[in-house]
Amino acid sequence: MTSFFNEMFHSGRVRPPYARLQDWVAAMPAALRQMKQAEAEELFRRIGITFAVYGEGGDPDRLIPFDMFPRVFTNQEWTRLERGIKQRARALNAFLADVYSRGEIVRAGRIPARLVYCNEAYEKAVAGIRPPKDVYSHIVGIDLVRTGPDDFYVLEDNCRTPSGVSYMLENREIMMRMFPDIFRENRIQPVDGYPEALRRTLASVAPPKCNHEPNVVILTPGHFNSAYYEHSFLADLMGVELVEGQDLFVEGEFVWMRTTEGPRKVDVIYRRIDDSFLDPLCFRPDSMLGIPGLMDVYRSGGVSICSAPGAGVADDKAVYTYVPEMVRFYLGEEPILQNVPTWQCQKSDELKYVLENLGELVVKEVHGSGGYGMLVGPKSTSEQIEAFRHRIIEDPDNYIAQPTLALSTVPTFVEEGVAPRHVDLRPYCLVGERIELVPGGLTRVALRDGSLVVNSSQGGGVKDTWVLAE
Repeated sequence: MTSFFNEMFHSGRVRPPYARLQDWVAAMPAALRQMKQAEAEELFRRIGITFAVYGEGGDPDRLIPFDMFPRVFTNQEWTRLERGIKQRARALNAFLADVYSRGEIVRAGRIPARLVYCNEAYEKAVAGIRPPKDVYSHIVGIDLVRTGPDDFYVLEDNCRTPSGVSYMLENREIMMRMFPDIFRENRIQPVDGYPEALRRTLASVAPPKCNHEPNVVILTPGHFNSAYYEHSFLADLMGVELVEGQDLFVEGEFVWMRTTEGPRKVDVIYRRIDDSFLDPLCFRPDSMLGIPGLMDVYRSGGVSICSAPGAGVADDKAVYTYVPEMVRFYLGEEPILQNVPTWQCQKSDELKYVLENLGELVVKEVHGSGGYGMLVGPKSTSEQIEAFRHRIIEDPDNYIAQPTLALSTVPTFVEEGVAPRHVDLRPYCLVGERIELVPGGLTRVALRDGSLVVNSSQGGGVKDTWVLAE
């Protein structure tokens, strides 16, 4: 039977960071817990923190399940994670700056050319463009899992538009509102500085032609998008305009925003739409979400786009296997955070191993996300495994495989009381003139007993994440 690291209890004892939570839980009768849970759900509903799952009927404004039992890190644990996350964000941005210019890492034979230049996320239209400060990915969401007291692994990198930061902020707000006493008793580092840090990061990469205080906007696909709440939430907290493509237009060398007082120049666009929809004159001609001519202004230094078009080639799951090599190649350092061991099905010997061991592995689509397009071997039926086997054989380049990790667990409130559930962590690293990271992130929890899939689209929930100050 697989043994899982319980982050609260280890070797029969409560681990120090959770010491004060034991009494908190013991003093909370079931009736109070249920009342608080209902209060939390009502707050989420009232504030409007909902998400949609594409392709599903039913409620388009579903609540993401919120668990009141926080996840806790010591300051020492976080310091190590912070160093590793910043190191990885620097390496990923160095890789992007390189492969859109000279491609030194490819020339050196450290990563296959085909994996980069034939990648569907590689945008030839931006080759040769140098974004301000050479930053391509301005918000890097790095998904981490834990398997032991000192064992952390990077599950995947998100270099385009990582979502979920609104939950990190609202989880904290709601916990502080419902349990103020526990925050007085614990020295918990704040996360509420994130919106200002994000605004500062975006302003720091203003384009060369900006000679005034940068005007930053958030570009959303609109209210039908599953993360629309987050787009409007961040715009409100940052004090910037939330716009759709129809609100912007190109004239001369700049992008302009329509306002009741006339056009206003836009300097930095924090885009929450995919590359292919940004500019119908450059990418998909049928896009109704973008701004015609945007890429011409971007090329000429009239506007900054965050994250830069083409950043997605760095978070491809096959490219992921080479990130430790990027750290060594660009930074001359050893990786602080390790990858999960990964088999690339495009390699015949590794494909053979994967097909022989499907029942024990997790197999993912190279461009998949949200828990879709994946097989969790130990949790799948023989029919599901065989169906997936045929998909891999038909297109092996589209899949990678990883061992089924013994993800750590954190106590979670369930119907029968408190029980361990598996978790991961997504911190949000901001990259601009400097690299910043608020102490914490989004902890996602697999609410189903025994499940290792934490994605909200697959029934997962969220928790507040604490980093203790001492």
